[in-house]
Amino acid sequence: MLTVGLYYDVVPGKENDFESYFNLVVAEVKKKNGFISALLYKQVDKPSSYLIYSEWRDRESFEEFIKSREFSSAKEGGSDMLTGRPSHKIYNV
Repeated sequence: MLTVGLYYDVVPGKENDFESYFNLVVAEVKKKNGFISALLYKQVDKPSSYLIYSEWRDRESFEEFIKSREFSSAKEGGSDMLTGRPSHKIYNV
């Protein structure tokens, strides 16, 4: 299994929009081969900072997703809500 942390800083005031967008994107990602789950966490002392914790069957499934049209569309659709470029960290389990 592969665990991925995706870190986002959201424009203050856009938190609700980001959370709603997360739900839309996850509904689509659930259709991807190898996807297991995703959870959204908000930082307590900085409520415009988020972590998306996702689990994948294997690294290949995740890499296939980040090369997909759906991932590109998700990045474009949510870019106006972010203060900067998101980062991610892969945790092999």
